[in-house]
Amino acid sequence: MKTSEQYDRIIERARKIFLAKLQDYGSSWRVLRLPSLTDQMYIKAKRLRQIQDTGKSMVDENPTDAFYALVNYAAIALIQSEKEPADEPDMSIDEALKAYDKQIEISKKLMLKKNHDYGEAWRDMRISSMTDLILQKLLRIKRIEDNRGETLVSEGVEGNYRDILNYAVFSLIKMELENTNMHNEQ
Repeated sequence: MKTSEQYDRIIERARKIFLAKLQDYGSSWRVLRLPSLTDQMYIKAKRLRQIQDTGKSMVDENPTDAFYALVNYAAIALIQSEKEPADEPDMSIDEALKAYDKQIEISKKLMLKKNHDYGEAWRDMRISSMTDLILQKLLRIKRIEDNRGETLVSEGVEGNYRDILNYAVFSLIKMELENTNMHNEQ
């Protein structure tokens, strides 16, 4: 139950960020194709890894913000995977929040099932390892996208986006518990 409550607390913050950006920009993200979202997440994850490796950041976005961005970009990618990109923003704030909440709910259910089967192994992982797994998932998605969605035995992009969302939440939970901004964390 503790993980579920911690997850909900992180998602509550992520949702507030999502809502604030919706109010600022509307649903402008609706024009993005999935590869564009994948690339945006890739940039965030590469930056996180760079900060973890060097302990230095020259841009005014801390690692916590980047993990929240990964949560929200993954949710947006999941929304977009169900819809074709639009030529213009075409979702109201209420519609976007409803779609966001739906994807978060599905992702949380997956997390709870995996958490049961894996015995909360993520709690023993390093944040840097979760960053690496996020990068791996993004490289898998890029490969699937480059192959026009065709796979032989692998799960599709949606499962990878859900895992990215959940690893980002786990990282934020660990950062909160460790009260760290993750510099020089190995």
